Amino acid sequence: MLIVKATDLRKEWDGSVLFENVSFEIAEGQRVAVFGRNGTGKTTLLKGLLGQTAFDHGSVHRNLPLEEWGWLEQHPEGARERTVLDFVLSGSESRYALKLRLEDLQRRMSQEESAELLDQYGELHERYMQQGGYDWELQAEKCLQRVRLDPALWTRPFHGLSGGQKTRAQFARLMVREPKFIVLDEPTNHLDEETLDWLEQWLRQYAGTVLFVSHDRYFLDRTATAVYELTGQGGRMYPGCYSDYRRQKDLEWQSQEALYKKQEQAREKLLESIRRYQQWFNQAHQAAGQNDFLRSKAKKNVSRLKAKEAALERLDRDRVRKPREEGSLHMQLKDRPFAAETLLRIEEVCFAYEGGRQIFHSLSVNVNRGDRVAVIGPNGAGKSTLLRLMTGSLTPDSGEVKLHPQTKIGYFAQELDQLNREETILDSLLRLPDMTQSHARTILGCFLFSGDEAFKRIGDLSMGEKCRVAFLHLYFGGFNLLVLDEPTNYLDIETREKVEEALLEYRGALVLVSHDRYLLRKMANRLLILDGAETKAFPGTCDEYAAKRRDAAYSAEHQRQENEIGQLELKLAQLMAEPEPELEADRQQLMADIKRLRSLMMSLKQAKQE
Repeated sequence: MLIVKATDLRKEWDGSVLFENVSFEIAEGQRVAVFGRNGTGKTTLLKGLLGQTAFDHGSVHRNLPLEEWGWLEQHPEGARERTVLDFVLSGSESRYALKLRLEDLQRRMSQEESAELLDQYGELHERYMQQGGYDWELQAEKCLQRVRLDPALWTRPFHGLSGGQKTRAQFARLMVREPKFIVLDEPTNHLDEETLDWLEQWLRQYAGTVLFVSHDRYFLDRTATAVYELTGQGGRMYPGCYSDYRRQKDLEWQSQEALYKKQEQAREKLLESIRRYQQWFNQAHQAAGQNDFLRSKAKKNVSRLKAKEAALERLDRDRVRKPREEGSLHMQLKDRPFAAETLLRIEEVCFAYEGGRQIFHSLSVNVNRGDRVAVIGPNGAGKSTLLRLMTGSLTPDSGEVKLHPQTKIGYFAQELDQLNREETILDSLLRLPDMTQSHARTILGCFLFSGDEAFKRIGDLSMGEKCRVAFLHLYFGGFNLLVLDEPTNYLDIETREKVEEALLEYRGALVLVSHDRYLLRKMANRLLILDGAETKAFPGTCDEYAAKRRDAAYSAEHQRQENEIGQLELKLAQLMAEPEPELEADRQQLMADIKRLRSLMMSLKQAKQE
C-alpha cells in the first residue's frame, strides 16, 4: 500500500526556485531518508508533505490521513511548562483535553458540593472510560519506560530536560499515538551515543513507515531502507542504505564519465570531418568554375558537410553532462613543522563552573605529535569544557595546561563565536598579511563563496556557511594542533566528506569532539573517554574500542548466564532430593517444576553456545 505519492512538486523561495520536478512514492513499511545538499529544501519538502506549507506546483496524494501521521517537532508548542508525563499524554489531544477537564472538575468538587458538578463528572468519566482513558495513561508510562527515561524525570518540566532526554520524550509521545507514518527532521542532532544507539534500534523495530532527514551517515546506514536524493532540478529514489546509495552513485559517475568521454571523442571526430569537408568544398568550388561536372561533385561535399553538421547538432542536443560539475569544497590544511614529542600537557587539572558540580578532578592528559584524539562521552560529561581548557578559553581551578613553545593551536568552536559577525567574508581575508583581492577571491571560490557572496556579512550567514568561514581561517593558520568542537554539525554530507579528506591529509595533531561517528571512525587513533565520573584513555581506534566493549559485555553476559545455570542446577538438585509426595497432585506439581527447571537450563545453555 502506498502511504503518500508526490507528483511534480515545485517550490520557490524569495523569487528563486528551491526545487522542481520532484516526484516520488513511499510504500508502507519503508524507511526513506531524504538526502541532499544544504539549501535544496529538504525541511521545506517535509513541511509541504505535512500540509504546513504550500507547494507552488504539483500535488500530494495521501492515502493515510494526516491525523495518522506523526511529526517529531524541533520545538514543540506548549511544552515548556508541562511535566514530561503531561507532554507525552498531550500528543493525544482529545483524550488529554478530557483528562484535564476531569481533573478540573475533581478540584472544584473538592472545594464545593454540587449535584450539577457530580453529574458533569459522571458523564465525562463515562466518556473517558469508553475512550480507554486509563489504559491510555498506563500506555504512556510504558512508552516512557521503553524509551528508557528515568521515572524520576516524569514529573519534572519538559523544558528542563537535556537535548537527548527531550528527543526520547518526543518519541514516547509519538509511540502513545501509535501513528502509522512518522516524519523526522534531523532526529539525531545533539544526541549522545547511548541515545543514538537506542533511536537506531527503535526505528529498526518500528512496524510503521518513516520519512526522515539526517546528515548522520552511520545513522543512515543503520536505519534507511531507501534514499531519496533531492536536488534543485528533481530527485531520484535509491534502494538501500547510504552506503548502497554511494556505491550506486559511484557506478553512475563512472558510466557517465565513460559516456562523456566517448561523446567527446565522437564530437572531435565530427568537428574534424566538418573542417575537412568545409576545406574540400571550398577548394572544389573554386576549382570547378563554370564546369558543371566539377560543380556537381562539389555539391556532394556540401551534402556530406550538412549531414555531419546535423549529426553534431544531435550530439550536442543529447550530450550528457560532465560528471560532478557542481561546485564542491576544495580545502587543504597546512601545518607548522614540529620537532618535539609533546605539544600539550594537562597536569592534575581540576575545574568546576561557578555554583556547579565539578567537571574534572586531577585530570592529566598529553597530546603528542601524530595524535588524533577523539574525546567521547555522554552529553554533559565535559567534552567542550576540556577543549576550552586546552585552548586557554577557560582557566583551571588548579593544575596546569602547558603548551610547548612551538605549539600553535587552531580552535574550531561549535558555537562559531570566534568569528567577527560584523565583517564581510572578503574583509576577514583581506586583514591577513600579503593578501591580495584576487588571491582572496580565488580562495573564497575554493570554499564555495563565489561572486557577490564574498560581500556577505558573517553575521548574516547560515550556520553551514559560518562553518566554511571557520575552516577558511584554519586554512591560513599554519597550525600544528587543531582543536575541533563539532566541526561538521551544520554541513551537508558532501561537504563533510571534503572536510574529512582535508583532515586526513593534515599532518599535524588533532583533538576532536563530534557526534559524527563516520568522522570519528576515520580520524581517531586515540580516545579520551569522559563518563562524568572519571576520564579514561584508550590507545586505539573507535572500532577497536567498540570491539572491546562488545567483548566486555559478552563476558559479563556469559558470567551472568553461568551464575543463573548454577543456581538452577542447585535448585534442581534440591527438588530431586525431596521425598516423593503422597498426594498425586503434589507429585504432578513436583514433576512439572523439575521439567520447567530442566527446560530453563537447556535454553540458557543453548543461548550461551550462541
